[in-house]
Amino acid sequence: MPTSTHTETSFAAAWAEWHAAHERHRADPHGFLAVTHLHWLGEEPARLDGVPGTWNVEGGAVRLVLSEGETLQQDGRELSAGGGTTVLFGPIAERGGINLAAGDTIVELAKRGGEYIVRPRHPDNPLLREYRGTPAYAPDPAYAIEGTFVPFDEPRATTVGAAVEGIQHVYEAPGQVRFWLGGKDLTLTAFNGHAPGSLSVLFKDETSGKTTYAANRSLTIAAPGADGTVHLDFNRAVNLPCAYTDLATCPLPPAENRLPVAVEAGEQTPTERQEA
Repeated sequence: MPTSTHTETSFAAAWAEWHAAHERHRADPHGFLAVTHLHWLGEEPARLDGVPGTWNVEGGAVRLVLSEGETLQQDGRELSAGGGTTVLFGPIAERGGINLAAGDTIVELAKRGGEYIVRPRHPDNPLLREYRGTPAYAPDPAYAIEGTFVPFDEPRATTVGAAVEGIQHVYEAPGQVRFWLGGKDLTLTAFNGHAPGSLSVLFKDETSGKTTYAANRSLTIAAPGADGTVHLDFNRAVNLPCAYTDLATCPLPPAENRLPVAVEAGEQTPTERQEA
């Protein structure tokens, strides 16, 4: 049955509202567009560009030494006690992190791929200041489809590569999402999403490296129904931070998540990457 003009208009309006909110979140003054450096910490104490103090990894935690005159705050609390101050952070869980403040800079201390990283984020970073928005396909109801979630007997630890060479990410995959698109039966391995019960899929398709970012896109799927039914709206497929900056550690899709169809929906290659 053809979709009515009213329904198409409502669908497009809902998508536009969602995408505008997503763009506002992406352009947060201390979001990933504000990242100025990516520092990998080691056992040897080192000073880091854009960040106060001397940093190193010690006994599975992070050791920070602030010299006289250097300041950092955590949750509004000043960490420097005057003179020299030593602070220990962690251990921090994989994909966990904390935010510290140094003036207008937010200093992210996190763990990615089993390694500790420090990423300062400043609202005056040129990538953020000059951001003009992300191009996307016009919303198309044909790419908002039903599928079925098929759980594994036991969740599977799944190792994937990363946008940064030399590290890997391990995610728990509770099952697969199966659906019909472009005249084909398709399957995507799904990871646990941020919201309880939700799913997240990383994928590539026949548009990757052409109209969409070559490495990956991501789609969030609401919790499956009691019968396993899921709703996949590829119009809401989004870029990960690595589509914009080389200072990201984003995961790559599992090998089986390369779709043999062109998903002409969702976000396209950012303008910054097109120009590069």
